[in-house]
Amino acid sequence: MSHSTMLHIRVDEETKTQASEALAAMGLSVSDAVRIFLRRVVNDQAFPLELRVPNAQTREAMEEARAMMKTRDARFASADALIDDLEEARRQ
Repeated sequence: MSHSTMLHIRVDEETKTQASEALAAMGLSVSDAVRIFLRRVVNDQAFPLELRVPNAQTREAMEEARAMMKTRDARFASADALIDDLEEARRQ
């Protein structure tokens, strides 16, 4: 096994906490996830995620999501309302 080295990164506390919780639910630590990410970069000689500039519809959805998070407001009053909206959109 090769010698390990320390890697220091800066990230805001909320992102670190949320990522740690999500990764823990998958049975991984943040360090595990970073090691997996870096191993993929080495093996594939490419960035392991597809990066794109978001289109207008995606940017609008992102802004809507940020606004809802900021105000802690939901777009739908219930799960039934969400499902109804999805079904209506599918019919169009």
